[in-house]
Amino acid sequence: MEHKKLTNYLKALSWIIVALFITCTTLCVFPLKHANNDRSMDSLALANDSLITHVSQFKAVSFKDNPEGEMASYGEKLIKNTYDYFYDGDIKIGNKLACSSCHLNGGTKAFAAPYVGLTNVFPVYIGRENKVESLEERINGCFERSMNGRTIPENSKEMRAIVTYIKNISINTVNKGRLAGQGFVKMEIPNRAADLKHGQLVFEGKCTSCHGKDGQGMTQPTGKGYLYPPLWGKDSYNDGAGMARLLTATRFIKANMPLGASYDAPQLSDDEAYDVAAYINSFDRPKKANKELDYPNLAKKPKDSPYPPYADNISLEQHKHGPYNF
Repeated sequence: MEHKKLTNYLKALSWIIVALFITCTTLCVFPLKHANNDRSMDSLALANDSLITHVSQFKAVSFKDNPEGEMASYGEKLIKNTYDYFYDGDIKIGNKLACSSCHLNGGTKAFAAPYVGLTNVFPVYIGRENKVESLEERINGCFERSMNGRTIPENSKEMRAIVTYIKNISINTVNKGRLAGQGFVKMEIPNRAADLKHGQLVFEGKCTSCHGKDGQGMTQPTGKGYLYPPLWGKDSYNDGAGMARLLTATRFIKANMPLGASYDAPQLSDDEAYDVAAYINSFDRPKKANKELDYPNLAKKPKDSPYPPYADNISLEQHKHGPYNF
């Protein structure tokens, strides 16, 4: 009988010990977990505070001292000094522009077709090819058109460097698609045909100090490229480039030209930007082969595409110079 009592007593004691252990564990672990959650939330808030919501908020980033950082640094050189690279022996492949001739400040200026945040956008549908394209494919489009050259291998060191650079300058962007300040500025397009004579006056008054009276830019004192790029002629973008379209060129000029202009402090009126863009694109430039294969779905072809075929019966002249009231 005494043995049975002792056994029951030990069982009860063991249950009390178990209960005490569970209680202590709950009191100790859960506050710690809650504190860790608080710290995690604080870190998240700090990270969110550093994220930019507009390209104009971009701040220069320092590339890490590791293989990825070295690759990003090489990519920056390729973007800013493109004319020093991409040669066949002593022969330059394409023109002597730099990627940053259009993608200003190394692709970090708002509404100058910036690269900032593009890693959150691609892959994306591109109407010109009527397919979803990778960032590498889009870059090669620039090599063929704006640089008037040829594509580079998508797995080449140069392509990896450019993509790594874009990734690194996009590090503080919100991963939710397009970022405000990407592409080109929205503006009121004049509801009329472009006036080339007025465009010439604007060019002569606002553009020649950098681009020259002949539009051929200003070469660097040393090196192989330009301080200010040519706007037409053999060393400019070809007629299949996006900048050869009137509305694209107008929006770029509005937010960025003359030098020192910005989207929130433009120096040209809408009419001036429209007319001078048409004047610049009225000159001869290299011809892109096989442009007729662009936009397999002609319904996706922009109104200002300066080359046929079209899905409508609007004249070539109106497609090139407006008005775009169709």
